Formats: sequence, structure tokens, C-alpha cells
Amino acid sequence: MTPTDNIVVEALEAGLPSGAVRTDRDILASYSVDRTMYSPVGAAMALVHVSSTAEVQHVLRVANEHVVPVVPQGARSGLSGAANASDGCILLNLERMNKVLEVDAPNRLVVTQPGIFNADLSRQVADQGLFYPPDPSSWEFCSIGGNVATNSGGLCCVKYGVTTDYVLGLEVVLADGHVLRTGRRTVKGVAGYDLTKLFVGSEGTLGVITEITLMLRPETHKPLTVAAVFDSAQLAAAGVSDVVTSGVVPSLLEFMDKVSVHAVNDAFNMGIAPEAAALVLAQSDLGGERAAEEIATLAKILEAAGAIEVAIADDPAEGELLLAARREVLTAMEKLGTTMIDDVCVPRTKLADLVERVEQVSEKSGLVIGVVGHAGDGNFHPTVVFDGQNPDEVKRAQAAFDEIMVISLELGGTITGEHGVGTLKLALLEKELGELSLDVHRRIKKSLDPKGILNPGKVFTLE
Repeated sequence: MTPTDNIVVEALEAGLPSGAVRTDRDILASYSVDRTMYSPVGAAMALVHVSSTAEVQHVLRVANEHVVPVVPQGARSGLSGAANASDGCILLNLERMNKVLEVDAPNRLVVTQPGIFNADLSRQVADQGLFYPPDPSSWEFCSIGGNVATNSGGLCCVKYGVTTDYVLGLEVVLADGHVLRTGRRTVKGVAGYDLTKLFVGSEGTLGVITEITLMLRPETHKPLTVAAVFDSAQLAAAGVSDVVTSGVVPSLLEFMDKVSVHAVNDAFNMGIAPEAAALVLAQSDLGGERAAEEIATLAKILEAAGAIEVAIADDPAEGELLLAARREVLTAMEKLGTTMIDDVCVPRTKLADLVERVEQVSEKSGLVIGVVGHAGDGNFHPTVVFDGQNPDEVKRAQAAFDEIMVISLELGGTITGEHGVGTLKLALLEKELGELSLDVHRRIKKSLDPKGILNPGKVFTLE
């Protein structure tokens, strides 16, 4: 550490509990990366575990005074490199801020700290007959703060929407250490600019979120599930489009191609038919006869679209097993090699076009690319698999990854539906937003973080 680093570390330690600041190289290395397998990583100066808003304020005041970059992070389950260390940074870890502060059942809201896992919060509110819908595949190990920072979606978003639809208000510590409260506890409210939505999806570049007020829904019924096997990924994608245009709104509508189906089978012995070229999962949580009728309708639509096998799981436990296969896809794909996980979203009527063009990219690049995703809202995760130690494969993987994002833009979509930009998609953000929009982003960033200390080099560059 340099003399300046020592000064900063001493200043941090002066206002924090003993042991909160760590500078051990091995520990810093382990906290310097998120779940992204191939993204730039810098050398951090220090790791700070905070347990309160006041401690976050102290860290940011020290960092602002000494102009030291700060990388906010929670569970580090992200897939875009947004929580990765930058050179000389303070890793500001909020995983210890993991308490539900209040559940207001009559008003259907919950106030929580950012470090709690999505699944843990969901279970706590379920105990009071309430339901928090956004449920990323990583819900067992991703934090609510990270979900807000990237505006995560999940498997239920086809019917219930994404994180931003549930965030009523935030407590945010700004770059200079001041605490800003946004939003309100009421369902409606239009007083002033919507600063809450400004911070949702900002990936730690505008402030550090320390408290979140979320809207909840009444508890739903246990869902019924239908699984449709196709011998063509294009037919499966077209079947999804048929569901979307039918007027039926399932509570879940997911897609897995041949690569992802086989990866899950090999890794977890899930028992999915080996001849499957694609699998579509759909659920209905209407309850009783209504759910049975909706599932039967979905089965007919998928069968008419060309499914070679359609199975209805009447037992919710069977449906959970199928859903477990979908949730484990990315873990299974990681067993095949280094992965770069795209996160494109296209109009739902363009899904078959996207799948076909991704297959062409795979053939051209000579690399395995598995496609899985939230088909109901057009959000697919083409996953490029390669040997991270082979320079030629790395180059081809990066080119394939970028080409898939360009394809999504050509189809009228976006380069990221829920993972965020981080560092992986930095180069293509301007292509989607345009020069003027990116300039507005920079002006907003400058007004809230004039010294540029908050997660620099993520989402967009300052110049």
C-alpha cells in the first residue's frame, strides 16, 4: 500500500468498528469479482463491511475527501461486472445490512435493508400472506439491493413486472455522504421528479442504496405447470409468440434450447427427454378450476405450435422440479467452460428470429451458445461458452457476445433486459442510446457525483 492508501485506510478505520476494514490481499481478491466469468477486474485498496447507514456515510465522506473510487456491492451475484473492483478502490460491501425492518401487511409493503437475499425476503413476507413477485433465477443468493441496482426481473415478470414496478421509495447515501430519501409509502404520488426510478437500475453509479420500501401483492395460489418439448428451437420460440398473442397471461413462461436442456440434464440428472431440442415451461397461479382451464389452454396452444410432447404437472411439487431445472441452467452451463452471458430483450414476436440468428452466430464462431430466458417478456440469455485460457476462443467469444447484442438492436430490442451494463456491455451502450442520451446520463452523474468516485468505469465512461 502507498502512503496515501495508508492515510485513507486509517481514516476509514477511525469511524468504523474494529475489523470492518480489511486489506488482506487474498480477501480483497475474493471480494473483487461478481459472478461474471470474464470481465475486467482491478486491484482494490480495501474492503469495508458496513452494518448501518451511518457507516456508509462515513465511508463515502472519506472517499469523497480523498477522491478514492468506491464500488458498492452486496451478494456479488451479478452477471455484468458492475460489482468488480476497479484499481485503487474501496469495496463497499453491504451484505451485513440484511434485515427486514418492517412488514406493513394492511398497506402491503415491506421496508428492508439491501443485503437480504431475495428468497429470504420473499419467505418472510409470505409468512404474513403476502407476495413479492420479482424472482431472478439466482433468488436464493442474490440480494434485494443488487436487484434494485440492476432493475432485475425474474421468472414471474411476464405477469407481474420487474423490480422497478415494486419500489415505492429508497434511502440513498450520496457521494458526499448526505442521505437522500426518495419516494413515499403511498401507492400513488407524483410530487416532483421520480427520483426513485432514477436510482433503480443505476448500478451504484449515483448513490449507495441503504434502505428500500417495496410494494407487495396478496399471496397467490400454488401454480400448475405445463412443459412442452419441441424438436426445433424456432418452433418453440414461435409457440411462445403464439401464447403471447393469444391473450392468455401465464404467471411464468420460460424457454430452454437444446444446449441448456442437455447441460441441465448432464449436471443435475433432471430427467428431461434427451431428444428435446427446446423446452417451454408455463405456469398458472389463478387457483382451482381457473388455473386448470388456463393450463389446458396453454397446452393446446403449444401443441398446435408443433410441440412433440406436452405434459401437465397437476402436482405443484412436480412443477417445482421443472422450475428447478430452469433455475439451474446458468450453473450447469458454467460446468461447460468459461461463459459470457448475454441479456438481450427483443419484441416477443421476434423471438424466433433471435433464436435463429443466435444459432447462426454459434455456427460462424465455432462456439457453443446456449439460449435460455424469460420468453414471456422477450428477455433471453444467450450464453457463449469458451476456453478462457485460449486467446483465439476469447476473441471469438467476445465477438459473438457483441454480435448478439447488435442483433437484438436490429430486431428492435435492447442490449440488457435485467443484468445491467456493468463493464461487459459498456461499448454498445451508446449504440443503443445515442450520443445525446449518453450526454444526459453524464450530466446527471456529474450533478450527483461531481468527483466521479461512485463505481467509475461502469455503465458508461465519464468522457
